[in-house]
Amino acid sequence: MAPSAPLLTVRGSEGLYLVNGPPHFTESTVFPRESGKNCKAYTFSKDGTLFAWGNGERINVVNVTSKELLHSFDLPKAVCLEFSPKNTVLATWQPYTNTIANKLHLKKINDFVLSPGPQPYKVAVYVPGSKGAPSFVRLYQYPNFDGPHAALANKSFFKADKVTMLWNKKATAVLVIASTEVDKTGASYYGEQTLHYIATNGESAVVQLPKNGPIYDVAWNSSSTEFCAVYGFMPAKATIFNLKCDPVFDFGTGPRNAAYYSPHGHILVLAGFGNLRGQMEVWDVKNYKLISKPVASDSTYFAWCPDGEHILTATCAPRLRVNNGYKIWHYTGSVLHKYDVPSNAELWQVSWQPFLDGIFPEKAITYQAVPSDVPSEEPKVATAYRPPALRNKPVTNSKLHEDEPPQNMKPQPGNEKPLSKTALKNQRKHEAKKAAKQEAKSDKSPDMAPSPAPQNIPRNTVSHSTSGDPEIDKKIKNLKKKLKAIEQLKEQAATGKQLEKNQLEKIQKEKALLQELEDLELGI
Repeated sequence: MAPSAPLLTVRGSEGLYLVNGPPHFTESTVFPRESGKNCKAYTFSKDGTLFAWGNGERINVVNVTSKELLHSFDLPKAVCLEFSPKNTVLATWQPYTNTIANKLHLKKINDFVLSPGPQPYKVAVYVPGSKGAPSFVRLYQYPNFDGPHAALANKSFFKADKVTMLWNKKATAVLVIASTEVDKTGASYYGEQTLHYIATNGESAVVQLPKNGPIYDVAWNSSSTEFCAVYGFMPAKATIFNLKCDPVFDFGTGPRNAAYYSPHGHILVLAGFGNLRGQMEVWDVKNYKLISKPVASDSTYFAWCPDGEHILTATCAPRLRVNNGYKIWHYTGSVLHKYDVPSNAELWQVSWQPFLDGIFPEKAITYQAVPSDVPSEEPKVATAYRPPALRNKPVTNSKLHEDEPPQNMKPQPGNEKPLSKTALKNQRKHEAKKAAKQEAKSDKSPDMAPSPAPQNIPRNTVSHSTSGDPEIDKKIKNLKKKLKAIEQLKEQAATGKQLEKNQLEKIQKEKALLQELEDLELGI
């Protein structure tokens, strides 16, 4: 039996309720909508079969499949809920009263992160440096906490006021983003950041990032064999690294600050949220091919659906209190469902129902946008600000940074090595001397007849001939402009870019435009 579509949980000033996933998008009947503003917490079990929520009076637990209310607890002040990995225990936030089972004796522990997945459980702990001593992160396996050799691995480093630690899915390695609040060199407003790799087998390394600047995001692939880092001053770079911390693929630069792998690990979304305009790049990371480039403006939340095909983006309060709502996309860029909350309401939280690994099989990637009944919205393109004194003058290239394409779209010069500064200088001198000799030669033979103009001029090249009729000249100019735009679209298609329907229609009109241009030019 095929698995059902994941449910979507929506919590806001309109209440708490569930929505059926694609392709239906109707309100679910697992439980009646809880109205009011007292619904402060909800959670699914790890396999998605149980759902618990608080309504300000009680904590209720229902079976999602049978829609049966299993338990109801008198806990009006609970604000945090979590199911145990085996779905046998529901933990609610309250003052700590459990018995201590084990204890790690290590002074000045500042942060820790438990590993995901089943036993054996592991924990990464961070101890900040003091009095000239370095900071360090150590990995332990529960319950082996005692003795000098109890640690599985240790990595020490300087320049760390705080760290972010990220376990991979198989709990075999941790990525550590070490950050300082202030960059003492003055090179960065964001402070200074470094990326470290620590494995449970004792291996460790510093991940060398080719571009200076902040580290915006790091994400593990579900395979636990590679990770993606987004880093560097804008436009930011994105690179995939293997477990040896060697770069595997470089995505070039772009307006991005986040990376999200699909549940199956075969698709990667690079996105620019927050102070960026919501641009997304959806990549097939098995073939390193760009699938789509949708835009989700003002998004404050992103999540992959467990089926590995659909994406959720949302604008939630209190991050943004206007234009709240959510969208469900197909990864090819089509918006399949959209909900905007009323102007007097707010959306606080939205999330997918979880499923265990293997429930949804991996499907072959498609590059053609799936059909949708939701009208497409063309994002407004913001034009760069120009001072009044420059507004009536020609536009010049004023980019502060050059965009760098992905490595598979860069020109391939062959095996030629770049010239050194000295060789480049000598080459320029040689070219200058050659040009001077050519100029002197032309001065000595003034009677030489000028070269005849080439006869076989391509039809779509710029011609300066005129017909004497301003209307015909205007038509010829417009036709050449359209043909030039078509050439650019064909070049984009050749690089693997997915063209829109109207762009493909333009390319199909090329033959007719060429014939019309030829007829006009023959009449000149």
